[in-house]
Amino acid sequence: MSSEEILNKIRDAIVNLDIDNIQRLCMEAIEAGIPAYDVVMNGMAKGMEIVGEKYERNEYFLAELIMAGEVMKEGMKVLEPHLKSGEIRKIGKVVIGTVRGDLHDIGKNIVATLLTAAGFEVVDLGVDVPPEKFVEAVKEHNPDIVGMSALLTTTMIEMENVIKALRDAGLRDKVRIIIGGAPITREFAERIGADAAARDAVEGVNICKSWVSAK
Repeated sequence: MSSEEILNKIRDAIVNLDIDNIQRLCMEAIEAGIPAYDVVMNGMAKGMEIVGEKYERNEYFLAELIMAGEVMKEGMKVLEPHLKSGEIRKIGKVVIGTVRGDLHDIGKNIVATLLTAAGFEVVDLGVDVPPEKFVEAVKEHNPDIVGMSALLTTTMIEMENVIKALRDAGLRDKVRIIIGGAPITREFAERIGADAAARDAVEGVNICKSWVSAK
């Protein structure tokens, strides 16, 4: 089987949510001498792109997005030991977290997985993240983008608190800020001084990609 055929099988395993065979296929790719980098970028990432397109066309829904992310994670378990440090050139860096008072992480986790598949380095702060932790992470990691998630209307205000904290620390102008979650609107993003609001994970990743490609 040619390298291209193996990579296409890995791509299709992601698209078809085939969690049972992804590790075997990734192992086959490594044994065939395909660099782990190529397996990630030309196999799995291509599959995640197609999953994202299906989601945008309403052919796939949230459950499929989550499952595709799980399939990719299973494949990465095989590939990570074979990835040389620095081999995958990152297109940008994102600090992401669910804001203080909110413990929902499904949407955030999907965004983090899709961003990783798209070539970003992702620093995931988890859930219930206070403003000062976002500030510390921006100081430490010097990201291009800060992503915030909130699923509750009662925690949306925390997004504004994070932006204020970044402004007070003199860091606001160093990053682009994108927010998302069920109650979030573009109007709300404008009101609190965020750069963008994403309706869903796929749109969020596309916005992030457009920002780093414009640099």
